Amino acid sequence: MSVDLAVQKAIRARLVATPAVTDLVPASSILDRNARPAPRPGIVIGDAQVVDEGQSIARTRSRVYHSLHVWKTEPSREGVKEIMAAIRAAIRSGRLDLGAGYHCIDWRVSNMRALSDPDGESSHGVMTIDCLVEEAAP
Repeated sequence: MSVDLAVQKAIRARLVATPAVTDLVPASSILDRNARPAPRPGIVIGDAQVVDEGQSIARTRSRVYHSLHVWKTEPSREGVKEIMAAIRAAIRSGRLDLGAGYHCIDWRVSNMRALSDPDGESSHGVMTIDCLVEEAAP
């Protein structure tokens, strides 16, 4: 499994296992898909980027960035901000379990933005999760 897929699966597992998140967004609406419209409320695990950390010749450390898109039908951005706060708390609650093959050295929410969607009915939050991962020795 690729490092970004391992992080993606672990992020989703953490979010669906966190009652503070699923009280606001049903687990069935926390997903990875390209189709629109996104469920409302919903969390869509979006784009990923993997960057070699360059800290050793072994090239076993990567920084993985995942975008999360939060959607909610509402007249303000209040609900989206509440969902993003619950996601951030879930991220801060402990180290990410990536399973065999990878070790999460550190992870954090490095960016959060709350936007009004052009449809005039929805709020859209965009978050970036930054995860430093070490490949386990084979």
